Amino acid sequence: MLAARPYRERFRKAFGVRRGQRLVVLNSTWNPESLFGDGGGADVFPSLLPRLTAELPADEYRVAAVLHPNIWQGHGPGQIRAWLDRALRAGLVLVDPLHDWRQALLAADAVIGDHGSVSYYAAALGIPVLLGTTPSAGLDPLSPVAQLVDQAPQFDPHAPLADHLDGLIANHRPLPGPARLTTSAPGTSAALLRSLFYRLLNTPEPQRPALLEPLRLPPHQHPSPTAPLKVLTRVTTNPYAIHLARHSDPRYEPLGEGDVHLAVPEDTRDPGQLALADVLLREGAADDPRFGSPEQWTAEVLARHPYSSLAAYVTGPRTCTVRTRTGRLLHLAGEPDGLAPGASASALHAWLAAGRTIDRATKEGLTIRTGSTTHHVTVTVMP
Repeated sequence: MLAARPYRERFRKAFGVRRGQRLVVLNSTWNPESLFGDGGGADVFPSLLPRLTAELPADEYRVAAVLHPNIWQGHGPGQIRAWLDRALRAGLVLVDPLHDWRQALLAADAVIGDHGSVSYYAAALGIPVLLGTTPSAGLDPLSPVAQLVDQAPQFDPHAPLADHLDGLIANHRPLPGPARLTTSAPGTSAALLRSLFYRLLNTPEPQRPALLEPLRLPPHQHPSPTAPLKVLTRVTTNPYAIHLARHSDPRYEPLGEGDVHLAVPEDTRDPGQLALADVLLREGAADDPRFGSPEQWTAEVLARHPYSSLAAYVTGPRTCTVRTRTGRLLHLAGEPDGLAPGASASALHAWLAAGRTIDRATKEGLTIRTGSTTHHVTVTVMP
């Protein structure tokens, strides 16, 4: 993990983290008092997951989960995915527990965990750690993990999540114990351990260097939420900007000043939401024969849902084709590694709903604010 630190940005991109987003990693060990366990009745994990995907704006946070291999083995992949289905549809990333958990830690901005080793490694790397649950017994009070449990901040289930995470990151000071107690010789464990093993075997040690396999670059985890999105927007002047916060599958209207609209992927599990959608979304290749073309799909879906204002066909990581209710066909293009195209479509909807014109958008583009990050999207009229 120490050797792979220079590749943090590559790992973040592999997990679908965009510019301006924070990656929050949940991790759980495998006993009943773990974050994923019942915690003696606390049920922290089941109550936390929907809050993470509903309360945290989707364009400001990415949420991933690392579950101990024994959880997967004990319950089975089908049961795990069934339990986490709602969160997965809202954008949760399930991290490979054997190959990619270390890369997830290196990519993380904050970790919410328990007394397991993954939380300890996160603390050793200097990553802010919140303990969602801690065992009531069973830890040696003199053990390194017990020291971490005593010193690390505790998760407050009653605090607003965004404020809680902001405070954790702003006030973070790496704990000295975990790094010091994990290894006394950082970066040299391969050589030291190999020498020890060969001495124990009473066998000459090879002359070649003792080297470890580097951490692999995980497969790209493209975020494709299918849950409806409540979108809070506010258009300001001097300068013109669209402030936007999208919330996946929230139980209530997002709090804040501005207007709220509903953006719904066409392949949502709840087709009744499509009739209520202001913005309709679809993602696919521009030449996918199943949908004809972005131009054909946007016309077809708006005809099917007459109360929707706008349809957006996402053709790439930063581009989409948009058709308005008046029939105008537009191409939206964001910056590399910038705002998700679906968010750009919602920003355009807010721009038009506020009485602004397409002509001005094509001349100046759209300036969009998500949290403290500013994005620029170009708008081009298509024939």
